[in-house]
Amino acid sequence: MELPERNVAFLLHDVARLMRKRFEQNARDLGLTRSQCQVLAHLARNEGIQQSGLADILEVEPITLTRLLDRLEEMGLVERRAHPTDRRIRQLHLTDKAPPLLGEIFAVGAVTRGEALEGVSEEDRDRLFAILSSMKGNLLGRLTTNAGDRRASNG
Repeated sequence: MELPERNVAFLLHDVARLMRKRFEQNARDLGLTRSQCQVLAHLARNEGIQQSGLADILEVEPITLTRLLDRLEEMGLVERRAHPTDRRIRQLHLTDKAPPLLGEIFAVGAVTRGEALEGVSEEDRDRLFAILSSMKGNLLGRLTTNAGDRRASNG
């Protein structure tokens, strides 16, 4: 039996959890939760996205995202705009007030990553990134393959 401390999945989970917790500590002065920061960061990369698409990216329930967006809209950071051709669709956009805050969010993220990687050589950082990227690619390939296999066997 593999011990939890030698299990890569347990370790990855713990590191991710601790990085989220440390980000929250470092971001305390921003007046935003980690979840709100995450919404803003993803919205900056996907300006004009529909709410359902952003919920998929964030892997949260649409109602959870609605509450986060309501709060961010109240803060004047996000706005929902009508789609140009389909009035049922609302697209999400950052307001002019968001970019300076995003700069601070990204800076806090950089500080947090720096703390996590303190004492890790550049060579080891590169190797870690390459290994994690390979793992991600392996899993994405299997997810895609397995989903296709299931569709083919159900068809």
